[in-house]
Amino acid sequence: MPKNETTTEHQRPGVYARGADTVDTIIKAALRVIIEEGAAAFSIRRIGAECGLKVGNVSYHFPRKELLVKVMLDDMMEGYQAKLDDDVRNVDISSEERLRRVIVMCLEDICSKRTTRLFTELWSLANQSAFIAERIEAFYGVAHSQIGEQIRALNPDLDDDEIHSLALFFSTSMEGTTPFLGYEKPWRAKMPQIMALSIESFIHLAKTLKHGDIARLTNEIE
Repeated sequence: MPKNETTTEHQRPGVYARGADTVDTIIKAALRVIIEEGAAAFSIRRIGAECGLKVGNVSYHFPRKELLVKVMLDDMMEGYQAKLDDDVRNVDISSEERLRRVIVMCLEDICSKRTTRLFTELWSLANQSAFIAERIEAFYGVAHSQIGEQIRALNPDLDDDEIHSLALFFSTSMEGTTPFLGYEKPWRAKMPQIMALSIESFIHLAKTLKHGDIARLTNEIE
């Protein structure tokens, strides 16, 4: 899979250099605020207080909090891409094992405090901001393509639309576990069983689905 073209190196907004200490301090503070205090506390003023900077200093780099969301998501995707390179792309394993590792990576990440809380709050912010909604859509679009890459390798007879539908099904099924199995959620202890079932069912479906099956199944319920 090609690297995400919206990586932070070229796309970070503002008037600062990549990796500037102040910028990194602001981003880390923004993450702490939204993870620990939620979307209601996510403001330039609160983020400035968290990292010990004046509002003007934060605004100089990030005039709007929406730009902070963009950078946070871009940074996260960059980290996921690096992990995929290390654990999936650049290792000599079967196509089935590659898909298994992607599924495990997604579900393990959902169990983390950062991902459980961050995305819950970002979805809330997206209801009030079209810009944030678009950034989340773009983020998941890349995630779907990563899953689709593994499906294509396992079942090259499927066309692009079928691969996207299947990748979307896998992704939404996994993301839907967040309020039930994520960090400190009611059924968190059941994640190993759900992960095992996901691996078994997703890989079986990816391997056995035939071209035209999705259209046929869709027509049967219409």
